[in-house]
Amino acid sequence: MIPFTAEFVASAFTLDGCPRWKRAEVALAGRSNVGKSSLLNALTRIKGLARTSKTPGRTRCLNFFCVNDTLALCDLPGFGYAKMSHDDAAKIAAMMHEYIHGRANLAAVAILVDCRRGPQQDELDLAALAAKNGIEVIPVATKCDKLRRSERAAALKRFDAMHSAPIFVSVTSGEGLDDLRRRILAVDRADAAKRAET
Repeated sequence: MIPFTAEFVASAFTLDGCPRWKRAEVALAGRSNVGKSSLLNALTRIKGLARTSKTPGRTRCLNFFCVNDTLALCDLPGFGYAKMSHDDAAKIAAMMHEYIHGRANLAAVAILVDCRRGPQQDELDLAALAAKNGIEVIPVATKCDKLRRSERAAALKRFDAMHSAPIFVSVTSGEGLDDLRRRILAVDRADAAKRAET
């Protein structure tokens, strides 16, 4: 079993409120209905670690979870949820932008995308912003249990615009979870650790 122990540490609404530590961070980002919280629970094998809801868009802050000895996950608020007010959406967008631009510890962003629709402009913009800031991008194709085998090739093609093949995952079947754990644990943490020390 791949070691991936985790626990919730803190929530933050601003960069100043983020934990002060030397851990490298991998952010989980995606649309409000992509299943970020469910995936985080499945990755860590801890039911209820991240609160899930039948109503998309409940996560409104940055939620930090320490993983093993030197890594952390940050669950970012979902984007693209229509029922959120314009003001709330603007606040969340500003908070995420500040985190990606200004968080020294951030080493990678796992961008979760429903494999049946592929990345849209929001996900592509986020990937471009991360890459511009020297942050590794990990495309993750969620809900792959909803695809027939014959639909896999077309689903994979939809990710061409992200310039990196996605990891297909399913919380329901467990497919790809070990691959994603390995990928997160393999993130280069050296630069983030150096930045965090300055």
